[in-house]
Amino acid sequence: MHNKIYLLAIFAAPAIAAFVTLILMSFMLRSSMFSSIQDVPNARSLHDQPIPRFGGLALMLGVLIGWHFVDKHNVAILFIPVFFLMLLSLLDDLGDLPAKWRLLVHLLIAIGFVWVAFDGLPFYGTVLLWLGLVWMTNLYNFMDGSNGLAGGMAVLGFGFYALAAYVQGDSYFALMSLVIVAPSLVFLAFNFGKAKVFMGDAGSIPLGFLAGAIGLLGWQKGLWPAWFPVMVFSNFIVDATATLFKRLLRGERVWEAHREHYYQRLIQMGWSHQKTALVEYLLMITFGSVALLAMNLAIPYVVFLLTVCILTILALMHFVDKRWQIE
Repeated sequence: MHNKIYLLAIFAAPAIAAFVTLILMSFMLRSSMFSSIQDVPNARSLHDQPIPRFGGLALMLGVLIGWHFVDKHNVAILFIPVFFLMLLSLLDDLGDLPAKWRLLVHLLIAIGFVWVAFDGLPFYGTVLLWLGLVWMTNLYNFMDGSNGLAGGMAVLGFGFYALAAYVQGDSYFALMSLVIVAPSLVFLAFNFGKAKVFMGDAGSIPLGFLAGAIGLLGWQKGLWPAWFPVMVFSNFIVDATATLFKRLLRGERVWEAHREHYYQRLIQMGWSHQKTALVEYLLMITFGSVALLAMNLAIPYVVFLLTVCILTILALMHFVDKRWQIE
C-alpha cells in the first residue's frame, strides 16, 4: 500500500506542479493584468525589447502547489521561506526594491532557516551557512540573464539532487526536487531560444535559495557530502564568484547592473542564446555526473576530481577572457 501511494505521488506531484505552471503561464501571457511586469532593457540586458518577466512567479506557484502532494516533513521547513522570498522578489520585479533591503531580508531568511534546520552548530559554522545560503540565493539572479540558462540550471541541478537522493534510498526527498524540475521544464519551453517570458526575481531568488537549502538538507540527512551541491552547480558558482571579485578589485559598484559574466560575454562575442545555454548544460551534466559518481569515493579521489573540474572551468574562463580582449 505504501509503495502504491508513493508511485502515485511520484507521478502526480510533478505533473500537478507542471500543469499549474503551464496554465498560469498561458493565462499571464494573454492577460493585461500582468502587462506591467516587464523586463525593460538596461545595462545588464542582452535583449533590446521589453519582455514579460513573470515566468518565475508561475514556476514557483507550481512548485508550492505541487509540494502539497509530497511528504510534508520534507517540505515544511522550505515552504514558508520560499513563499516570502517569492513575494519579496515579485515586489522587486514590480518596482526595483533597494539592494540593501533585499539582501537584509535574504540574510534574515537564511538565519531563520539555519536556526530551525541546524541546531547545535558552532557559531562560525552557522555564520558560514548563512553567508553561503545568501550567496546561493542571489546566484540565480546573477545567472538569469540569457534565454534558457536559469531554467536549464533548475532542471539539471535539481534533477541531480533528485537522482542522488533516490540512489541513496530517500525517494520522498527525491520527489521534493522532482516537483521543482517539472515546472522548470514548462518554463523552459517558454524561455529557450526566442524567449516569450523571462524568469524574473520571483523565480530566480527562490530557486537560488532552494539550490542552497536542499543541498544543505541533503548533507544533513547524510544523502550526500557537503561538496556535492557545490560541484553540481560549480560552473555557475565559479562564473558568478569570479565576476564579482574581479569587479570588486576594480572598485566597481557590484550591485549595479552589468554584462560581464562569462555567459554574457559569449553572447556579446556572437554566440547565440541557444548555443550558450547548451554549452552550459553540457558542463553542468558533466560536473553533476562526476559528482554523482564520486559521492562514495575516498577523500583524495574527490579532491582530485573537484580540482580537475575547477581547473577546467578556470581554463574555459581564461579562453573567453583572451578572446574578449582580441575582439
